[in-house]
Amino acid sequence: MNRDKIIIRTSIIGIAANVLLASFKAVVGLLSSSIAIVLDAVNNLSDVMSSLITIIGAKLAGKLPDKEHPYGHGRIEYISTVLIAFLVLYAGFASFAESVKKIISPITPDHSALTLIVTGSAVVVKILLGMYFRRTGKAVNSSSLQASGTDALMDSIISFSTFAAAIFFMVSGLNIEAWLGTVISAIIIKSGINMLRESFSAIIGQSPESSFADEVRSTIEAFEGVQGAYDLVLHNYGPQTYIGSVHIEVPDTMTVSALDKLERKIADKVLAKHRVILAGISVYSMNTTNDRKSEIYSDIRRTVMSHEQVIQFHGFFLDDETQTINFDIIIDFTVEDVKAVHDVICSEIQEKYPDYAVKVTLDLN
Repeated sequence: MNRDKIIIRTSIIGIAANVLLASFKAVVGLLSSSIAIVLDAVNNLSDVMSSLITIIGAKLAGKLPDKEHPYGHGRIEYISTVLIAFLVLYAGFASFAESVKKIISPITPDHSALTLIVTGSAVVVKILLGMYFRRTGKAVNSSSLQASGTDALMDSIISFSTFAAAIFFMVSGLNIEAWLGTVISAIIIKSGINMLRESFSAIIGQSPESSFADEVRSTIEAFEGVQGAYDLVLHNYGPQTYIGSVHIEVPDTMTVSALDKLERKIADKVLAKHRVILAGISVYSMNTTNDRKSEIYSDIRRTVMSHEQVIQFHGFFLDDETQTINFDIIIDFTVEDVKAVHDVICSEIQEKYPDYAVKVTLDLN
């Protein structure tokens, strides 16, 4: 079963579960004249919205690329997650407002065995539903499905707090429901804010997981002739779509024909294994035919890497015809004045090799 079908199937299960739960609560609430249970039933119906948003988002995100959106519509899924995050925030603020009202104007609760059974059942169903959504969401890399799971788990916490407060009241006579509600509401609001932050970060364009980038780089470096893979850039256009570029370091003796074959093999393997489209593979030429150049390379590398702020040195090439020395460096993001470190390194290398023009490129990590 493909990814979109799994997301839609899971969401339909969520809709069915919430509709059944809401119907059960509504009947019990009306028969027992419990407004709390009736309102909880309405809350379950609002949860259906999360699943509907997930289904619509998955359908729209799965649309084929078109003239206006050549990289597809995958980022719509992040927008779906934003909408679900707002639903979570709404639930959190609504719960907080209701809890504050009960603190200001306390009402002695009237808990029956039926109320406890309904509330306890809701807790179990919501926990199972939330775990199912989150597990499936992680398996298919769906942020909106995981968000729906978080929404369900947050509801289970609300229901559980009501259940726990009812038991505590029946045992001790103390009503802590409203105070407990404010604490739970704060947790839910925080969860919603975190969901929003993560979704907006994905929309803006965040760096991929370092482990994923390392896997892609390792695949490239495994090819014969590739001495190193650097400057890997991955643009995310949805959970299943990455378009990127990379620099590979190859011997200066490699022919254009051999290089063309190598680049095609790399692009095919990375697409098949990691679902990453390498739109561009650039080349660093590595000096291999001159011992003096190898000595200069080793000397410059030692000098550059002696600066603790530098985390990578690559792309070295010495050209005797133009009397230039070229290489790239990556400086840690935590360094406030990157340019100052760059200038010091340039000065040190220029002083060592005054007959050459030293060109040092600053790369991003």
